[in-house]
Amino acid sequence: MNKVKKVAVLMGGWSGEREVSLSSGEGVLRALTNAGYDTVAIDVTPDMKALVHDLDQGFDVVFMGALHGRWVEDGCLQGLLEMMGLPYTHSGVRASANAMFKPTSRRLLEEAKIAIPPGRRVKREDLLAYEGPFPCVLKPFCEGSSLGVIIAQTKDALLKADEPWAYGDEALLEDYIPGLELQTAVAFGRAIGTIEIRPNDGFYDYKAKYVDGHAVHVMPASVNEATYAASLAMAEAAYHALECEGIARIDMRFNDTPSGPQGLFVLEVNTQPGMTPLSLVPEIAAHCGISFEELVKWMVENPRCPDRTHQAQIDAQNAPKAHLAA
Repeated sequence: MNKVKKVAVLMGGWSGEREVSLSSGEGVLRALTNAGYDTVAIDVTPDMKALVHDLDQGFDVVFMGALHGRWVEDGCLQGLLEMMGLPYTHSGVRASANAMFKPTSRRLLEEAKIAIPPGRRVKREDLLAYEGPFPCVLKPFCEGSSLGVIIAQTKDALLKADEPWAYGDEALLEDYIPGLELQTAVAFGRAIGTIEIRPNDGFYDYKAKYVDGHAVHVMPASVNEATYAASLAMAEAAYHALECEGIARIDMRFNDTPSGPQGLFVLEVNTQPGMTPLSLVPEIAAHCGISFEELVKWMVENPRCPDRTHQAQIDAQNAPKAHLAA
């Protein structure tokens, strides 16, 4: 580094993932401080006036990777940073919005010929006519960390499920893909590794993701060489299909069991994957010889910069104005 950069580490937010975000943020803050950056923590709340004031402190880069959930991961906050002319880590407005809104991400993945589980948008009353297959997955459109996701084994369980409807009056109904839970880290367009998750109970839900001892991580994933290579290629294709930038994580299922659709399927694309002690991207990076400190430094040194034409307009507006003669 030619000079120590001033970095704003955003954390918190006001979605259901706030506590996860605060945990991510504390770890990132320590790592960037240890790496020699001038770091400032900003707890993001719905008070946009306060946020703009906090951001207007001469930051060189805004670190976005500790934020998760609605309003902060879906393109809204990215748009604010673009308008303020602030460089920031991870994906831009369009990729963030498309990845968070699952019906759109599914359409883009399908257009790119990337396999996804069969599924459709539904309202609660639509489930009365649903006859299978079972098990099936019902999930909210715009939540992360598996919030609101249920796997229904029977129609009765599907009709009684309340969790997805806490997040909206429409949800996504998908076929359940049996087999292995795989997740691949993609860094600046290149897949760096695929990890396998083995939950101790049920599926890879919120508890399994953030409470130690509720899931076993196998790195590298216990699949054959051809399948591992295919997971890397599919993750890169999904990353580019949604126009992601910086670091992303691609969640997949691999089915080699006798039942259900066979092969690899992309479940979703995470443009701001978790950075907690149990998070997968840091674990994958560590297996590749990249420390947590190196990983976050890499993100800060390669931010997304707002449009340079727009930045020139901001600079011109902020330049000292000459006094006009009367």
